[in-house]
This record gives sequence, C-alpha cells and structure tokens, in this order.
Amino acid sequence: MKKILLAIMLMAPVSMMAQMKFAHFDLSQIVPNMKEYTTAQSELETMQKQYEADLKLMQDELQKKGEELQKEGSKLVENIRARREQELNDLYQRYQQSYQDSQQALQKASTEKMGAITEKVMAAVKKLGEAGGYIYVVDTSTGTIPFVNTTLSTDITAQIKKEVGIQ
Repeated sequence: MKKILLAIMLMAPVSMMAQMKFAHFDLSQIVPNMKEYTTAQSELETMQKQYEADLKLMQDELQKKGEELQKEGSKLVENIRARREQELNDLYQRYQQSYQDSQQALQKASTEKMGAITEKVMAAVKKLGEAGGYIYVVDTSTGTIPFVNTTLSTDITAQIKKEVGIQ
C-alpha cells in the first residue's frame, strides 16, 4: 500500500507538468519590425542631427574667437585681453553645457519612445499569454534564460508581430 501511495505521489507532479503550458518569443524579431520603432529611430536621428548642427555652430564660434584672441593677444591691453579670455571661457562652458543637455535630451527621448514600444509588446504578450493559457511566456532574446526547450514550448513571436501590427 505504501508503494502504491508513493508511486501516486511521484506521478502527481508529472501529470501536473503535463497540464502546464509554456511559450516563448524573440523580442529582437519583433521590435525592429514595428512601424513605431522605425518612426522613433527617425525622430531620434533628426533630433541628434539638430543638436549636432547647433553644437557645430558653437564650436565654430569658439574656434574663431580663440584664433582671434591668439592673433591679437599680445597687442591687447591687459584688461581687454582678460575680458576676452573670460568671454572665451564662458563660451566654452556654454558649449559643454549644451553638449550635456543635448545628450540628456536624446537619452530621455529614446527612453520614452522605447518605453512606449515595449509597453505595446508586453501588452500583446500578456493578452496572448492569458488567451493561450500559458503558465510562462519567455523572451528568448534576452539571454537571461539558460535553456528553453523550443520543442516543448510554443513560439508566439508571429502572433505578437500580428498583434502589434506587423504584417
């Protein structure tokens, strides 16, 4: 009797596992194909080009004033030379601040745009996971899961693509 009870107890987890459903998807095949991603990349490139153009103008002005000061430096009265050096230093500091501000703005815009895309994909994953009755849905592109047996797991990448509007 104990052997039968032990056999039943050992078989219970196996039968429970047979009822569990797992799925996986590859995020790296979804996001780059989304129209939102393409739009976001284009907008970020436009922003970056504008920031680069603004910084180039500041850099050119900085270089021009630096060259002028070098040429006239020995001919100028001490207080005028000191004032121009201070102006040059102030311009350089504004250039550095503009560079930092533009980098922060690009990072913030990128985070916001990619966050919206990620939310859309995760909503599709949740919807399909619930509809399919899956216990776990794993993103195989992150590398955080050491092993996924794709023969025992259902790949729902194509369904997620369809759900987010990729043909």
